[in-house]
Amino acid sequence: MPETSPQERRRPGWLPGQSRRRLIFWTLFVAALVAAIWAVVRFVSPLPPRTLTMSTGVVDGAYHQFGERYRELLHANGRRERLVLSTKVHARMDDDDPNAAGSSRRHIIDQCHASLRRLQTDHLDMYYLHRPTSAVPIDESLRALDDLVRAGKVRYIATSSFAAWQILESLWVSKELHLERVIAEQTPYSLVDRRVERELLPMAQSYGIGITVWSPLAGGLLTGKYHSGNWPTDSRFASTQGSDWEKRHFTAASAAVVRVVLELAEQKNLSPTQLSLAWIMRHPAVSSVVLGVRNLQQLDDQLGATEVNFTAEDLARLDEVSAPGRAVVPYYLDDSFADWQPAQFRW
Repeated sequence: MPETSPQERRRPGWLPGQSRRRLIFWTLFVAALVAAIWAVVRFVSPLPPRTLTMSTGVVDGAYHQFGERYRELLHANGRRERLVLSTKVHARMDDDDPNAAGSSRRHIIDQCHASLRRLQTDHLDMYYLHRPTSAVPIDESLRALDDLVRAGKVRYIATSSFAAWQILESLWVSKELHLERVIAEQTPYSLVDRRVERELLPMAQSYGIGITVWSPLAGGLLTGKYHSGNWPTDSRFASTQGSDWEKRHFTAASAAVVRVVLELAEQKNLSPTQLSLAWIMRHPAVSSVVLGVRNLQQLDDQLGATEVNFTAEDLARLDEVSAPGRAVVPYYLDDSFADWQPAQFRW
């Protein structure tokens, strides 16, 4: 490990790369799965007390999802201190306020305070920059996040859907300016989009960044339940006006992936969901996977992915239909919500 000065070691939040990764894995992401419990709160009533004990104890939600049931879960039976609470900042929160969006200092701090009020808690365990932007220099965002950490309102900071070079730039700025550094990235990764294997995952392993995966089932495609003629009309994707979700997902190439997933899952006596999630978690760079569930049966099924093992033959068979580093259905860096252009202003 490279030599580090005593001054650097005393800086708040400093940890050597491997120690930081262990911190993420053992302290923040207690197991290999993060249950998106807001979905359980939304669809399951009354709220089952065992929801918190059967999940990993990580509550992940976006800024617009907080409500009375979310707070009920968060504070149920005095369990707040056993949970890792994360939320994000970036999206527009007020159409009439030009400053109520993005990654500016004002928006980051305002939305942290707003989330704390909504959740009736005094701190966030993880605060994500939800998307990158070229309109705000990264040092402004990091200075605001660093102030929130030092004030005790945020424990750790992270990014979501950033390119590898943008995360690396943030690490450089944190080192140069002695600011709190990003410890995790939330990114799409699945059997239909493996492009993060090229740069993002190796970068994360090299610099001690924890990886949390979103959309691990490609919006339900990898469950094998749906095809172009039976996609549920009440799904989040189908209900989005102007969405080309069906056209992008139901292709001959994606059908080949799903077919092998179904065949292999049957051979191993697994559900396709368990196989698809376990395949992601086998990668040493992945710390956790975000789950979206509608009921406790789905949660039980998905948690079963932690018990799955693969043979070399299993992995080779999946590689044949889903080539390493390639995409069948694009997710990574394929988001109109994000901005991967060079920064307009120097830090």
